[in-house]
Amino acid sequence: MSFSRRNFLIATGVVAASSTVLTACGGDSGSSAKHDGPKVSGSETIEIAVGTKADSAGPAPEVKGAVKGGTIYSLDQFDMDHMDPAQIYVSTEAAITVPIMRGLTGYKIDDKGVTTLVGDAATDAGTMKDGGKTWSFTLKDGLKWEDGSDVTAEDVRHTFERIFAPFITEGPRYVQEWLEGGDKYEGPYEGKHLDSVEVDGKTITFRLKEARSDFNFTVAMRGYSLVPKKLDTKEKYDKKPVSCGPYKIKSRSVGKSMTFVRNEHWDPQTDPIRNAYPDGYHFQFGYELVASTDRYIADKGNDQYAMSIFNEVAPERIAQVLTNAEHKKRVLTRVDTVTYYWPINTTRITDVKVRQAINWAWPHQQLQTISGGAYSTEIATTILSPVTPGHEKFDLYGTTKKPGGDPAKAKALLKEAGKLGQKLVIAYQSSDTQVKVAVAVKNALEAAGFEVVNKQVDKSTFYTQIGKIDNEYDLFGAGWSPDWPNGYSVFYPCWHGDNIGDGRSNYAQLNDTGVNKAIDAAAKITDPDEANKAWGAVDRQIMELAPVVPDYHKIRNWMYGSKVGNVVYDGGNNCIALCKLYAKK
Repeated sequence: MSFSRRNFLIATGVVAASSTVLTACGGDSGSSAKHDGPKVSGSETIEIAVGTKADSAGPAPEVKGAVKGGTIYSLDQFDMDHMDPAQIYVSTEAAITVPIMRGLTGYKIDDKGVTTLVGDAATDAGTMKDGGKTWSFTLKDGLKWEDGSDVTAEDVRHTFERIFAPFITEGPRYVQEWLEGGDKYEGPYEGKHLDSVEVDGKTITFRLKEARSDFNFTVAMRGYSLVPKKLDTKEKYDKKPVSCGPYKIKSRSVGKSMTFVRNEHWDPQTDPIRNAYPDGYHFQFGYELVASTDRYIADKGNDQYAMSIFNEVAPERIAQVLTNAEHKKRVLTRVDTVTYYWPINTTRITDVKVRQAINWAWPHQQLQTISGGAYSTEIATTILSPVTPGHEKFDLYGTTKKPGGDPAKAKALLKEAGKLGQKLVIAYQSSDTQVKVAVAVKNALEAAGFEVVNKQVDKSTFYTQIGKIDNEYDLFGAGWSPDWPNGYSVFYPCWHGDNIGDGRSNYAQLNDTGVNKAIDAAAKITDPDEANKAWGAVDRQIMELAPVVPDYHKIRNWMYGSKVGNVVYDGGNNCIALCKLYAKK
């Protein structure tokens, strides 16, 4: 999920320290503060079961006490870069589109908060044959687009063919890499079909180059949500996608707001995932973390019906909110699978000793303080989060003993490499928190013998800019959650050499033969325990090459208005479950 989770993330896919994600109790690092909140390390590993055909039947379970009507508002920093599902690989974009987009599969949340993979537009979570080289899904009856036309199997085929079009540059690449013949296919717009996507009545079958037992999780990603063949406007589809969910886009003012209203052609009997209690959603953009937190604290007017997709409790307000019993009642806190990190552009910083020096010098503790303290972040030493299957605990760069960094060790490595005074160009987002982060990073690296130039990048296009292979940056903040719960959906998209290119998520542009082979080998292991050991080893192998500085793991803290009902966590999309909310009377 980005979000990058980014999609599973989440997502998440947001720049390091631009929001708080563990809970926090004060402005210090938390080392001396009482820590009675949840921790990432020691939390239960996040896994998602596959549901049955019965689990995939609608309607979605009713929310106890929920009422229909009213409007849910949001207070968030920035608008969405993309709304075309094939271009979505950032968690916020994935989260905001759950009410309007449906995929073959998706994530169902029960009344206890347990997340299950189920059939969404499909009758179940898919049928696997040939050990996972062939997958089939059957469309449900009664699915409609917002204009009242039927969702057809041809629409599904078109959805998976258009992801090969040249204008699709930003979304996930799994299906494109896996489908037979995908390496030579360029999309459906010249009238050619991809032979490995077959339609027979309402059944769609995918033939893959190799076995993928997790293909049903893959197609749950927002990047593979359905697009109507007859209503596809190609590049323009990014501005206003067509809905087959319970809501549709009524209006959008880019950078300012977006409004969803009911889609009268949505049939709840077809949908096991989404409730549709509010009459609409009004998303508002342009609010920094302090501004949105202060409005939640005040809890006035329409803000009583507001929540946030991205914005969490501002670091400056953590103590005020979490030590106040009444405020704390209106905070949703959840451990996330995301790791926020700083990729190092390996095409520009080619000397491994220089990259290792950056790791030794990194000011983890200072950045933790900026983002809210130990309740807000947990310092990371690995790429995989402790709650992701396959995580192995290790610390190659002395972070645990010296969380503030070891400038002497870093300088010694630079001197050994003959690179004292190495220039680093660092990109950071134009947000209040990131300005502080950039200063701390600059000071720490300069103390270690680097020359640092900080460059501010507009936050609404940040990932587009750092995703260009010819970008001018040596170091930049990013984040990643697994797209589904395993190591492959972290290491292939972010660290395999085959995933280098404009719009791809191998931001470090790491193309190491040993790492590539290790990822490919781990992906073929069918025993879960053995696979997890392999992914832990891949993590260590990458960190030895130092193409990245792991910064922190997170726990999310979302505050919301007093009249927003049933604020629960969507463990499949790593966000507040928009389609489980209701406006209290």
